[in-house]
Amino acid sequence: TSNLPAVAPNVSTATGTLPIANGGTGAATLAAAGLANTPAFHAYLSSNQSVSSGAATKININTELYDTGGGYDTSNYKFVVPSGGAGKYFIYGSAQTTSSADFDDYQVKIYVNGSNYAQSRVRHHYAECINVVTQANLSVADYVELYVYAGSAVDIFGADECTFFGGYKIIGA
Repeated sequence: TSNLPAVAPNVSTATGTLPIANGGTGAATLAAAGLANTPAFHAYLSSNQSVSSGAATKININTELYDTGGGYDTSNYKFVVPSGGAGKYFIYGSAQTTSSADFDDYQVKIYVNGSNYAQSRVRHHYAECINVVTQANLSVADYVELYVYAGSAVDIFGADECTFFGGYKIIGA
């Protein structure tokens, strides 16, 4: 048997709060203290998308899993920083081709305000998931998009866990 209490002292099992103010008479949560990684979003491509050879093409990431803050636009396939959401963001994306053919160059790119900001690149690609991650200091109304570049015409695999786009505001940064 354990000598530990079933619940940590002073933690409310009903609310999950820990008394911390004025000798334990007040209670706070991380969210109430402004310690939430929001705005945040995660979305994915719902069906295959064709990409032309030799051009950067925006991926039509059109299905949200979540979107706290309402900044992700499923019609224009981009995240727009909402009012009150300025700050540093962790941004990530991934894309997979349906092709098993080898081709010269394959890149997954994060664009900020219409310009290439970060990218991952592989050569001699065989239908792998290619990931890109970055951080960016974003202001209200800045926007972020996911693009792919392929050295040969190819389809991007949709309705799969490997073609997705997301991000969240970094707390404490």
